[in-house]
Formats: sequence, structure tokens, C-alpha cells
Amino acid sequence: MKPRDLAYCGIFGAAALLLPVIFHVLHLGHVFMPMYLPLVTLAFFVRPGAAALTALVVPILSGAATGMPPFMPPIALTMALELALMALLIGVLRRGFPVLPVWLVLAFTLVIGRAVSAGLLYGVAHVMELPAGFVAGISLISGWPGLALMLAVIPQIVRLGTNQSEGRQ
Repeated sequence: MKPRDLAYCGIFGAAALLLPVIFHVLHLGHVFMPMYLPLVTLAFFVRPGAAALTALVVPILSGAATGMPPFMPPIALTMALELALMALLIGVLRRGFPVLPVWLVLAFTLVIGRAVSAGLLYGVAHVMELPAGFVAGISLISGWPGLALMLAVIPQIVRLGTNQSEGRQ
């Protein structure tokens, strides 16, 4: 892993640990999905493996350190898998199809990620003998403000980051 990737993973990983604390103080954590914002953004700046590994580790680390996301029900593990898959997918799409617009890669990835999350939550709820359809449905519905925030903010951050790196060359 390149030092640049390590630095980005550290900065965005730290932001992914800090932002949820701030959002939860304001009671906006579950609605705006603040951990997702830096981890999904990171995937546009580093190699897919580095982004996926960071996205896998941060929710588990946060759950262990703060209790958010919780391990029971296994939200931390579900988020870790969803975020790692999303980060990997963004990296693969950006490298395989570099002409695709950022917003399109992001929108496609968010849809896939939320579908995977709903499927995982459905399975977990079913095993725990909870109303699986209700749990998965609520997860999808409650996350839409966070999806809108990511669609509005992440392409702008990527554009700014790309312009900065072009200016250094």
C-alpha cells in the first residue's frame, strides 16, 4: 500500500469515527448515515483494496469503542460488509470505466449497497425471529436522507480533490 493511500485511509477513517459521534449528539445519526460519507468518499481517492479494508474495519472499531453501531443486533457487522462492498465496487468501476461520471458510479453503488444491506438485515431479522420484511424496509426508508446527502456532497468533494491533485502535477 502506498504512503498516500495510508494517509488518506487514516484521515477518512478518523472522519468516519468522528462524524457519527457529532451526528448522534444532534440525534441525526441514523438518518444521515455519517459514517458512510467519508468511507464512500475515500473509495474515489485510493485503491479498491485499501478503501474496502478501511470500510470493513471502521464500523467494527467504532462499535467496539463507542457501541455505535451496535454488535447486537449485528448492525456493525452488516455496515462493515456493506461499506466494504461499496468501497470495492467504486474502486473497480472507477478503474474499469474511468469515463463514467462520479455521480453515476456513486448512485449505482449506493443502490447496490442499500440492497445488500436490506438483504443482510432481512436475513439477520429472520434468524432473530423478528419481522424481517419490516426491519429491512425500515432500514431502506430511514436511509434516504443520507443517500441524498452523499449524492449532493461526494461528487463535489471528488471534483475538488481531483482538481487539487491535477494542480500539483
